[in-house]
Amino acid sequence: MSDVETLKAEIKRLSARATTAKMNLHDFSEELPVNWADAPKIAEGVVEAYAALDAARKTLKELEQAR
Repeated sequence: MSDVETLKAEIKRLSARATTAKMNLHDFSEELPVNWADAPKIAEGVVEAYAALDAARKTLKELEQAR
C-alpha cells in the first residue's frame, strides 16, 4: 500500500471519528442544561478530531502535489 493510499484510509477513519464527535456534541447540546459542566471535555474532543482530520487532509494534498 502506498503512502497516499495509507493516508486516504487514515482520513476515512479520522472522518468517521470527527463525525462521531460532532454527533456527540449535537446530542449534548440538546440535553443542556443537564451536565453543562461536561461542555469543555466534549468540545475538546470535537476540536481534536477535526484538527487531526484537517492535518491529515493537508498532508495528503502535499503528497499528491509532490507526485
